[in-house]
Amino acid sequence: MEFLIPTRTARPADDPIFALNAEATARRDKGEAVINATVGALLDDDGKLAVLPAVIEAVREVSPARAAGYAPLAGSKDFLQAVIADLLGGSALAEHAVAVATPGGTGALRHAVTNYLEPGQALLTSSFYWGPYKTIADENDRKVDTFSMFQWNGDEGQLDVAAFDAAIRKQAEQQGRVLVFLNDPCQNPTGYSMRPAEWQAVRESVAAVAARVPTTLLVDVAYWLYGQGDPRAFLAHLEPLAGRAGLAFAWSASKSFTEYGARVGALVFVDPDAARRKRTFDALTFSCRGTWSNCNHLGMLAVTRLLADAPLRARVDQERDGLKALLDGRVRAFNAAAKGKGLRYPRYDGGFFTTVVVPPGRDVARAAAALRERGVFVVPQGDGLRVALCSVAERDVPRLVDELVAALR
Repeated sequence: MEFLIPTRTARPADDPIFALNAEATARRDKGEAVINATVGALLDDDGKLAVLPAVIEAVREVSPARAAGYAPLAGSKDFLQAVIADLLGGSALAEHAVAVATPGGTGALRHAVTNYLEPGQALLTSSFYWGPYKTIADENDRKVDTFSMFQWNGDEGQLDVAAFDAAIRKQAEQQGRVLVFLNDPCQNPTGYSMRPAEWQAVRESVAAVAARVPTTLLVDVAYWLYGQGDPRAFLAHLEPLAGRAGLAFAWSASKSFTEYGARVGALVFVDPDAARRKRTFDALTFSCRGTWSNCNHLGMLAVTRLLADAPLRARVDQERDGLKALLDGRVRAFNAAAKGKGLRYPRYDGGFFTTVVVPPGRDVARAAAALRERGVFVVPQGDGLRVALCSVAERDVPRLVDELVAALR
């Protein structure tokens, strides 16, 4: 007799990325010269987790008595205000924002799926996307639809705005409600960051559909502080959507503060209508209670101080700049080594990952397996191989590129 319900009897026990990382680690421990480009965390050139000393200090200085107490269901007010200021500061969107605390950005994505889609409906995202989007949707009886992310001109890819427009219009017609997930800047898994013209095109498509059916655009900003230029520049393109479409943001402390295990995040929602904004906050708070009750109080207290204490925040920003320089060096090395080698990957100027597109007719899983045989671990996803440069020392990047070229010949 089976006690699980039928839809839960064939669940995989482990995430494929974690399984690949475990194999790579085991082989490295045996003395193999392994390149492990699977880990979605920033490692230093010795393969150790890179951390921000100011963050560790803030965590240690939290009062044990405060940390041990329950946090408010929606998160402490000062934490939520600090997150909104961090994300939307300087934008007209800030004055119309509400937020709830979530266990990492993943919790924010979960709340969006269950509050902005009916069971059985599908969220819309790009054809290259973070795999857990589908896991979250499936776990909550929703689905994932995609649009072809890139239009290629030779080996140079740019966002296929026509494909996005066609997909969002089709979804609006088919299900009468739309939720879009866009991970930008430094998208996981491609490293792509949208340009102003692309954001404007996305905004126009969202606005056109939102005039007919309830439409919410969620921007997943997990990697936003690792891109080039002003990380908040894209917000100016979204301001005209406020009140016309739902605007949501999945904010996370995992990458920005190298606190992956603290599970500190937030779902931020913007709406100029005060009554609708309150209904949203109430609904999201109810979801908190019904899912995880409340979040990591220690983590929230530390992150609040990191965001609100000006001298400490300045230290964190300076320390993060050092890690960003480490990562940017790997990005430059990858672009330089790949130049003229025939690898197809999107424009990549920052972030934890890039994705090398596998040529038509080649099997992605077989290419990844061939690389594993040679001690190079990447993640096969869709039509490409996700390469986590965040976990690869700069000295190993030329070998990594050479092995990718050899595997895809």
